Amino acid sequence: MDFQLSEEQTLLKQSVERFLRDAYDFDTRQKLVASGEGFSRDNWRTFAELGWLGVGLPEANGGFGGAAETMIVMEGFGAALVVEPYLSTVVLGAGLIAAAGSAAQRRDLLPRVAAGDLMLAVAFAEPQARFNLADTRTAASRHGGGWHLTGTKIAVLGGPSADAFIVSARTAGAERDRDGISLFLVEAGAVERRDYRTVDGLRASELTFDQISLSEDSLVGAVGEGLGALEAVVDRAIAAIAAEAVGCMQVLHDDTKEYLKTRKQFGAPLARFQVLQHRMVDMFMELEQARSVTLMATLQLDAEPATRSRAAAKAKAYIGKAGPFVGAQAVQLHGGMGMTNELRIGHYYKRLMQIDTLFGNRDWHLKRLTETV
Repeated sequence: MDFQLSEEQTLLKQSVERFLRDAYDFDTRQKLVASGEGFSRDNWRTFAELGWLGVGLPEANGGFGGAAETMIVMEGFGAALVVEPYLSTVVLGAGLIAAAGSAAQRRDLLPRVAAGDLMLAVAFAEPQARFNLADTRTAASRHGGGWHLTGTKIAVLGGPSADAFIVSARTAGAERDRDGISLFLVEAGAVERRDYRTVDGLRASELTFDQISLSEDSLVGAVGEGLGALEAVVDRAIAAIAAEAVGCMQVLHDDTKEYLKTRKQFGAPLARFQVLQHRMVDMFMELEQARSVTLMATLQLDAEPATRSRAAAKAKAYIGKAGPFVGAQAVQLHGGMGMTNELRIGHYYKRLMQIDTLFGNRDWHLKRLTETV
């Protein structure tokens, strides 16, 4: 497939690469990880000024572009291991408001996201669910003119920095029914939250809701019909993190190639040893195939649900194979240095392992594919 960037997309790609090259080296990233919030508010304001926080959002609400532009940004972010909560706020949170929110919610919330004034997070995972978006015990019941919300959500990406959460809750049906799931916008101050750092240096939260009172206006979309919108946005997030994984793998490939050229053994660069050349070719092939499957998933995001879902599952399953493979090869070919925290190789490997787990691991998505044959 021949996919050429438009002039506008090329300029976006160049602006992402320029900023990350000049202001986001690995040492800077590590300082952000160790900071109190785990990211830079100054960087977030810069993202807003450059227009990146509006990527994929409706033009009427301050956004521009679509899935291809999101792919460009996320691949660049993967190459620099960006820690700002872009996935949770723009792709997931704002994506859900754009897909399911009322006209008033879109007018109110999306311009604030694009301007960098509002951070969102989506709370959908539960301890018993095992990647099943329909498996929901968190419940919302009618109370007066609003709702009462009770339950627990885990692994909420970007939770510590979120100003508000979009929470999936069951308003009808049994625990795993596809019907009866609704979405609610909950202010961060109303939630009991336990924050923690993930293995790849990002931040997440566990949320507890104990009879939280919500107004009728907090409902996002129609009552009981939230699962379809949630699945569509998660498929978009899968395509986004697949692009991020491609950015990670590109750096691992390039760093390893350069190391083999400079590191000598028996008086010759390691790059001259044929067996190591073969391993570099294997890394390159996995990278390029991952790039292709990511592009295909991105191009299918506006297709009908079954086609979109299958393309996302294919991408996620392949990234779950290629990412850990490329990461492991990079670590091994760097030898003992590859295991140190001082070298960035291991940090990219950790991120790729986390990407495999996000929104369902490889086994989960292979199972999805077999069920749709």
